[in-house]
Amino acid sequence: MTSKTLSLAVVGHTNTGKTSLLRTLLRDSTFGEVKNAPATTRHVEEAAVSEGGSTLVRLYDTPGLEDAGGVLDWLEAHTSARDDGIERLRRFLDSDAAANEFNQEAKVLRQLLQSDMALYVADAREPVLAKYKDELTVLSWCAKPVMPVFNFTGGQDLGAWAEMLARRTLHVYSAFDTVAFDFEGEIRLWDNLATMLPERSTLDRLIAMRRREWQSLDSEARYEIADFLIDAAACRREIDEDEDPQPVLQAMQDEVRQLERRLQQRLLQLYRFYHSEIGSSDWTLQTFEQDPFDSELLMQYGIRTGKGATAGALIGLGLDVVTLGGSLGLGTALGGLIGGVLPNMQDISDKISGKQTLHISAETLTLLAARALDLLAALQARGHAAQARVEVGSGRLPWQADKLPSELNKARSRENWSSLNTASPEGSRRDRRER
Repeated sequence: MTSKTLSLAVVGHTNTGKTSLLRTLLRDSTFGEVKNAPATTRHVEEAAVSEGGSTLVRLYDTPGLEDAGGVLDWLEAHTSARDDGIERLRRFLDSDAAANEFNQEAKVLRQLLQSDMALYVADAREPVLAKYKDELTVLSWCAKPVMPVFNFTGGQDLGAWAEMLARRTLHVYSAFDTVAFDFEGEIRLWDNLATMLPERSTLDRLIAMRRREWQSLDSEARYEIADFLIDAAACRREIDEDEDPQPVLQAMQDEVRQLERRLQQRLLQLYRFYHSEIGSSDWTLQTFEQDPFDSELLMQYGIRTGKGATAGALIGLGLDVVTLGGSLGLGTALGGLIGGVLPNMQDISDKISGKQTLHISAETLTLLAARALDLLAALQARGHAAQARVEVGSGRLPWQADKLPSELNKARSRENWSSLNTASPEGSRRDRRER
């Protein structure tokens, strides 16, 4: 089905978050310039949302309105009240005033006259001031639908705004915070917008596309986390019974740290967040700067190391005989994102051969899983206009460290499933995905 491309002008007072709104709607943290300064956007910038080569929506970021009251005064003095709004605005746009003292407002009005409708971005923390009423009056003369979108909405009472908008027959509006992202809030924004149009098929396509994308991203991210945990769980090293384990432990720790960093990078890329959001020359997230093998971090998550395990280390010396069973592959781990490993152990064959097999401890696997899920939750609730560093650390665990499910137990007996055990990482990934 062919849908008409919808043209939207994003308008509003200076520094209300117009560019921030576009960054979040576009999933593009590099669009425009966002900073806490007035009139950051000086020119109209265009962006598009497309599906399968078809452009659904064109969005236009416009300069901030700074003196709508002055424009109204000019219109009252230089145009006739007998003319309609568009006729009066065209006279204004042809004037020297539009090219000089009101050039910002002129750019906004020209764009809206060429667009299908406008999103009027307002700062929900602001009281209803005369300048905002003047802006809505001037915009109404363009004879295009206008939907207010309130930014910075956390805990704000919109009652006074709603009353003012109703007096201007603006009964449809949306609350959408561009920093603390809410996916369903975005869907409501598009749905509310659709109610103002004579034909909504374009926005229905966009809503369906966004839902598919969101579900696909969530599934892919959880798959990446499950893949990472199985990779770490299958990691193993053998040493002689009387050999000093410390050098091997340190090497394994370094390898797992790098494995976790690669996962973090992958999640950031999936959700289209890049190093510039981290606020540091090093991309590492602030919370993840704490070593996963630090016993204090384990305590922050309420994890107690098991008997015979060194706090935060990769080694346990339990002598339990363990049967690893089940026919579970990585695909099953995706659904509920479950995992974990048994405590580190020596099996009977190790006793006979005089070898010790070193695995990642259950405590460490639990911590790695908790950190990965915390990062996923943080990225799913982060707008692309957010400037603060990504911080996570809920302290919640996906399972009890001493009651781990069987998926990663199976990985413990599949040495070829870990990229850390082989010179062919792709081969190990293929092996575990085939099972």
